[in-house]
Amino acid sequence: MPAKTSLELETGRALPAFRLHDPRRGTTFTEADLPASPGVLVMVLCNHCPAVRHVEEGILACAREYGPRGIGILGVSANDPGLSPDDAPERLAERARLKDYPFPYLHDADQSFVRTLGAECTPEFFLYDAARRLYYHGRFDGSGPGNREPVTGRDLRAALEALLAERPAPVPQIPSIGCSLKWRA
Repeated sequence: MPAKTSLELETGRALPAFRLHDPRRGTTFTEADLPASPGVLVMVLCNHCPAVRHVEEGILACAREYGPRGIGILGVSANDPGLSPDDAPERLAERARLKDYPFPYLHDADQSFVRTLGAECTPEFFLYDAARRLYYHGRFDGSGPGNREPVTGRDLRAALEALLAERPAPVPQIPSIGCSLKWRA
């Protein structure tokens, strides 16, 4: 499957309002459920993508480090389960339980949230500041399935550290590369 690259987005865009299903907990999660925090990290993920699987342990380590430091963290999957059965809500819940995700792993059933974000691929990372304005949109790091670069989270971690230190966002913000989102027809 050919790789898809995320779009270059202008920083300062507002975090879109959302109302998403949390299949692990059987609840609905909205932006009002986010606590006041120095930032919010929205990760567009899925279960089937080799690029997501490649960085999954790094994502979990990053979430376990930055969640306690005050960053709100969400995983969102929006793939059409008819096209990608591994990304059905019950499978998202299974994966989150199996890997003990320390963040909500939400399902965007109508795909409206990820469309409004401007998402194109998995994994894709959107970091918002305390005012919920886009601060960083880019890759996790330079690693990928088969390229021999270690999974470090270098790019995202640099953005998180800059945000927490109240410094300007790092540049350049290198786009994510991964699997294309599976859009409903």
